[in-house]
Amino acid sequence: MNTTLYMSSSGPSMAQVLQSGLTDDLSKLTFMTSTLATVFGIQGCRLTCCGSPGEDGVEVSLSLVSGTSVEISVPKSGVVAVTEHLLANSEVKLAGLGARDSLRLEAGLCLYGNDIDESTTPVEATLLWTIGKRRRQAKDFPNAEIILPQIKAKTARKRVGLVSSGPPVRQHTPILRVRSPVVAPPPALKQNIAMGYVDAPYAKNGTPIQVEVRKKPVVTKKPFMPTNYYSGQ
Repeated sequence: MNTTLYMSSSGPSMAQVLQSGLTDDLSKLTFMTSTLATVFGIQGCRLTCCGSPGEDGVEVSLSLVSGTSVEISVPKSGVVAVTEHLLANSEVKLAGLGARDSLRLEAGLCLYGNDIDESTTPVEATLLWTIGKRRRQAKDFPNAEIILPQIKAKTARKRVGLVSSGPPVRQHTPILRVRSPVVAPPPALKQNIAMGYVDAPYAKNGTPIQVEVRKKPVVTKKPFMPTNYYSGQ
């Protein structure tokens, strides 16, 4: 069984903390790149820059990880040493999945099984950026025969961002009788935000949406918080 320990140190402090334990130059690790490195003396660690919650940070796991902008996959024999070195720095704080989920929601990013599943297409979920031009031309990806026609035609539903005042839109709150999978009042935005699927005619920014709470959320652009992935500049 794999056990995962999540740690986060956002912004410039993250790079400084991690760089102190590296022999490699962390500034060369840009968005969507990966490298093997020695971390605090532990060989065979993999650093990956992918930013799934939309924030810079460090995540440490016993084996494979998925999370913040710079991820470290650490061999089991070295995870305690790497963890202790990181926690020795006052800039590093423990964070649970709830904190990570708030960052993900602010960035308008999806979690499989929660916001998307086998019944959801990239067009409905506004995830067309995941299908490159070459793949579209080759038509060689799963369910291309369903997805490609949807790119040109309109789908019946679409994933949107919602903002509201008053009581938050709770998970699975009905939106126009279509599911609403995500809700959280994130600390950075000071307002209720959520993501959900609405009928396509109601997906335009600024459209009031009726849900089963006392206030009407309004469709807004995603991400709620602009991403700032490191590109080397």
